[in-house]
Amino acid sequence: MDHDSIGKALTVGEVAARSGVAVSTLHYYEARGLIRSSRSRGNQRRYAREVLRRVSVIKVAQRVGVPQAGRMHRLRLPFHAQLLAAKSVG
Repeated sequence: MDHDSIGKALTVGEVAARSGVAVSTLHYYEARGLIRSSRSRGNQRRYAREVLRRVSVIKVAQRVGVPQAGRMHRLRLPFHAQLLAAKSVG
C-alpha cells in the first residue's frame, strides 16, 4: 500500500468492528502472515479494504474446520487455493 492509499485505508479498530474480530486477533493474523498492513506517518497500522474479505475467508475456514489455517501463509498459492488445498489434505 502506498502513501496515497493510506488515507483510504482502515484502522485496526475499524477492521475489528467491521469484521467482528478482536484487535488482538488481527495482530495475530498479521504476525502469522495471513493479512498485511502498512504504517501511517504516526506509525499506526492501516489496512487495505480487501483485508475485510480476507478476514471473512479466514473465519469461514476456521468454522468449517480447515486444518492449521494459521499456517497457510507458508504456501505459495493464492489465498483461496490455499484454503482448498488445506481442506483437501485434512
